[in-house]
Amino acid sequence: MKDIYILGIETSCDETSVSIVKNGTEEISTIILSQMEEHAIYGGVVPEIASRMHVENITLVIEECLKSANMNMEQIDAIAVTYGPGLIGSLLIGTVAASTLSYIYKKPLIPVHHIAGHIYANNLGNEMIFPLIALVVSGGHTELIYMDAHYSFKRLGGTLDDAVGEAYDKVARVLNLPYPGGPMVDKLAATGEPTYQLPIPLDDSSYNFSFSGIKSAVINLVHNETQKGNSIIIENLAASFQDRAVTILTKKTMAALEEHNVENLIVAGGVAANKSLRSRLQELCKEKTYNLSIPDFKYCTDNATMIAASGYFVCKREEKGGYDLQAKASMPLI
Repeated sequence: MKDIYILGIETSCDETSVSIVKNGTEEISTIILSQMEEHAIYGGVVPEIASRMHVENITLVIEECLKSANMNMEQIDAIAVTYGPGLIGSLLIGTVAASTLSYIYKKPLIPVHHIAGHIYANNLGNEMIFPLIALVVSGGHTELIYMDAHYSFKRLGGTLDDAVGEAYDKVARVLNLPYPGGPMVDKLAATGEPTYQLPIPLDDSSYNFSFSGIKSAVINLVHNETQKGNSIIIENLAASFQDRAVTILTKKTMAALEEHNVENLIVAGGVAANKSLRSRLQELCKEKTYNLSIPDFKYCTDNATMIAASGYFVCKREEKGGYDLQAKASMPLI
C-alpha cells in the first residue's frame, strides 16, 4: 500500500505552522512559528497583528518544513488546511496559501475543521480506538463528542456560554497574571490550596457546561475582598477555581463514558495540556480501567501536525475543497 504524505497548514490564530504527516499517524516534520511574545504586551491576541505576521511568515515556514523533511512538493499527496473556526484574517492567509499550492502543484485541497484537528492529535503515534468519547477543551470550545468511527461525530453536549479555556484566561486577568493566562493559572494553582468557596458550574445531569457563573464568582470575590481591605491569596484562589473547573469536566466526562458504555477516552484542545485535568483523568480512568489518550504537550496547542493527521482521513473520504475554499470564523463541528 502506498504511503500517503499530507502537508498541513494551520493559521487559525497566532501560530504559523506547517507539517508533513505520513498515513495520518507519523509526523515527518513540523515547524511552528509562535507570535506569543508579540501579543503578550497587549495581554492577548490582536487579530490584525496576527494576520499580518502570518503573511510575513507563511512562505518561510512552508519552505522550512519541506527542507526539514528533505522533501519537495512533488512528493506531497495532498494539502490540508484549517478553514475554520478561528480569526478570519488569520484563516484567510492559510487557506489562500493552501489553495495556491494546490493549484500550482495540482494537489488535492483538503479542508479541515480546527476542532477535528485537535481530536486527531490523538491519532499521532497510536491510532484511535472506537467507540470513544472525546472531551474537547480549549479557549473557544468545551464539548463532549461520541465517535464510533473515523470522522463520525455526535455531539453529546457543550458549553452554553464561556468555554473553559476562556474562563481560565478571564480569571488570569482578574489575578493580574501575564499572558497566556490559562497555563499561568494552572501553574499557580499547583502551589495553592482550594480554600475559597466557589460554585461547581452547571452541576446537573446534562452534558452541557457553563463557566460564566464561576468566572463571575471569582470577579465578585476579588472585588468584595478588595472593598473590605482584605488581601487575596492568589494561589489559593487559582487552586479553588481550577478544582471546580476540573471537577465538573471530569464528572460529566466519566458519566458520558458510563452511560454510552464506552471504554476509550481522548482529550483534545489547548486545555488538554492542563496538568491538573490530565492527572485527575488519569486517576479516574485507572480506577475504572478505561483507556485514556491525551496528546503530547506539543500537540495540545495549535499546530499543523494535527491538521495533517486529520486531513489524511478527510482525504480517504474523498472530500476535497475547491480553489475558492472559504475561511469561516465560526462553524460547528457537526
